[in-house]
Amino acid sequence: MIEFTNRQLDIVEILKKHEPITAEQIADMLGVSKATLRSDLAVLVMTGYLDAKPKVGYFLGKTIKDNGSISNRIKEIKVKDVQGVPVVVQGTSTVHDAVITLFLENVGSMTVVDEAGYLEGIVSRKDLLKVTLGNATAATIPVNLVMTRQPNIVTISQEESVIEAARKMIHSQVDSLPVVITKTDENQETKQLVVGRITKTNMTRLLLESVTES
Repeated sequence: MIEFTNRQLDIVEILKKHEPITAEQIADMLGVSKATLRSDLAVLVMTGYLDAKPKVGYFLGKTIKDNGSISNRIKEIKVKDVQGVPVVVQGTSTVHDAVITLFLENVGSMTVVDEAGYLEGIVSRKDLLKVTLGNATAATIPVNLVMTRQPNIVTISQEESVIEAARKMIHSQVDSLPVVITKTDENQETKQLVVGRITKTNMTRLLLESVTES
């Protein structure tokens, strides 16, 4: 990856505000001679950060415009646009059943729900490994006894951005988030209905598609 000098970065910032602009005008703004800028401008043009037209001057190149459009596109994408099917297990299921589901789905964690699909907790591979090591009766223990509960669960809503989802995953050091809709049940209790799942794999796929699409 090319590392630009401070002066080259200053030139790019000037172009963002004043394109198109001549070399003479850039030199005046930076307080240097036109000859001094010749190599800087050449580097920026060769890397696609600037373009130049005779008798017009310099303007932002395709590299910056493409990067900007990719960034803007990703910012507009919501969780509901990329979420996957949730991988769930009921809290009354046994640790044995949870382990089987974990390996069949090839995931690192699962969302624990009640019979109506409302969030109860999260159970990870580490949770299951911790309870089963050296414990002959672990297989029959209910999942809701070994899962992680609120307030230690991080969730995301469908209407939040994928940027916010990525921020939450990084901050909490988790590989996935349950996607939830907040509802009030018949007892007027606020609960979270699990409707999806977003993972680091979803995010990586989204980024790859954004930078490779024509």
